[in-house]
Amino acid sequence: EAATEATVTEDSAAKEAAPKKKGKKWPIVVGVVAVVLIAAGAGFWVWHEQPSFCNAICHTPMDPYLPTYEAEPGQAAVDKWGNEVENASSMMAATHRVQNKTCMSCHVPSIGEQVSEGMAWVSGNYYSPLEERDLEQLVEARGVEADEFCLNKSCHNLTRDDLIKATADKGKYNPHVAQHGEQTCSNCHKAHRASVNACTQCHSEAYVPDGWLTASEANKLAA
Repeated sequence: EAATEATVTEDSAAKEAAPKKKGKKWPIVVGVVAVVLIAAGAGFWVWHEQPSFCNAICHTPMDPYLPTYEAEPGQAAVDKWGNEVENASSMMAATHRVQNKTCMSCHVPSIGEQVSEGMAWVSGNYYSPLEERDLEQLVEARGVEADEFCLNKSCHNLTRDDLIKATADKGKYNPHVAQHGEQTCSNCHKAHRASVNACTQCHSEAYVPDGWLTASEANKLAA
């Protein structure tokens, strides 16, 4: 009996001393890494669509633009050149922000554009502030009409005729009537500086919304 008990004790000790087989942990590690990467990628993509991304990553080129986006409509502000703006409501960047729009709501650059802009930033081959572009330039890479930058299902789901009716109370100076050839929205509506009533180039009596500028005032701005 003593011998049997000793044998059992030795077997138990041997089992405890024997190394335990380790299970395969790499699938768990890979899974954790995948989850972390997916979460980080999703977070980066959300940040990528925020103005803070443009300001943080592109630094100098975008620095003058962020204040125009963060400006409070109805209050004084500054434009991308540092000029005083009487009412931030005249800057489309500010009014779009209060409608929960971000930079990427309007600016939808192609991969090619982003690559070329990144190269220009790295090499320092750019103007600061960036040169102002009209709607035709802004949509050129997308291959759509200039009007689609503003007049689309996601933003202003309107036609030119709808716009004419909406401002019919402006009489003979209705800015949306193509009296001198069709104008693009950007001729008057400015995102990062005070908007301008282009009609005032010839008609000084044309209505100028609160905070907007006449053509003459706009031409005097320091750019």
